[in-house]
Amino acid sequence: MITIIGSGKVGGEVALFSALKRLDDQILLLDVVDGLPQGEAMDLNHMLSEQGIDVEVKGSNNFADMKDSKIVVVVAGSGRKPGMTRMDLLKINANVVKSVVENIKKYTNESMIIPVTNPLDPMAYVTYKVSGFDRSRVFGMGGMLDLSRFKQFIHEATGYSRDSIRALVIGEHGENMLPLTRFSSVSGIPLSSFLSKEKLDELVQNTKQVAAKVIELKGATVHAPGNAISAMVESVVKDRKQIIPVATYLDGEYGHSDVTIGVPAIIGKNGVEKIIELELDDEEKNVFDEGVKSVKDAISGIEI
Repeated sequence: MITIIGSGKVGGEVALFSALKRLDDQILLLDVVDGLPQGEAMDLNHMLSEQGIDVEVKGSNNFADMKDSKIVVVVAGSGRKPGMTRMDLLKINANVVKSVVENIKKYTNESMIIPVTNPLDPMAYVTYKVSGFDRSRVFGMGGMLDLSRFKQFIHEATGYSRDSIRALVIGEHGENMLPLTRFSSVSGIPLSSFLSKEKLDELVQNTKQVAAKVIELKGATVHAPGNAISAMVESVVKDRKQIIPVATYLDGEYGHSDVTIGVPAIIGKNGVEKIIELELDDEEKNVFDEGVKSVKDAISGIEI
């Protein structure tokens, strides 16, 4: 069973994508709001019935119902409002995540946890520390969403098929994210072969700023994060061994320890099976290190 804690727009979208991909026979939506997960489950089951997809979505307000879940996605907490940064949510969401993780430990302590709640990197750290799980079983969604936005800007700039584009974004899921133009390509051809440095710099800035623009226009980001999370779940369930940027705990990798931040990793049936260490140039390393500093500053103010 896949459990999604938080049945708002993103949680519902994760359930939708996961069901359409048939990632498990059962998907559980959990929420503290009475009626919300039940109504979302009913709506999804009506759609799945017409589609002929035999995945059962259930809704509950009882944490005990997630017993024996293989994967738990944590979307619970307040979302960004227009004008807010992800870090503005730090104190609001830290206690929510701690409470949720305590329940995960109580009812399904063999599961993997995918934190999604913002600010993502500090909340992934809280999840890892409170759970006490091996670091391979806690990995947050951040870079997978950021690279989807980066890919779209590459598509718009080049006009080439989205299917031909490979992109990578690591670092903090926030102001110090690191879209790696040097490690991005179109059908294996380096991006720099198609676009000038000025254009590449523009794509990087657009990728960093676009989430705030979407929130300003429609109030929340929904479809892209829902898809990104389901892609991570799929790599675990199907043991795809995909290289995906995830927020995971570092223990010496990239020269840092005791911090959770986005790095490329092989994601398979055992969760984070290997962290890929890239050789960053000086400029890239400076941005990555700034992200680490930002996350460490944030987690230093959280009681765990």
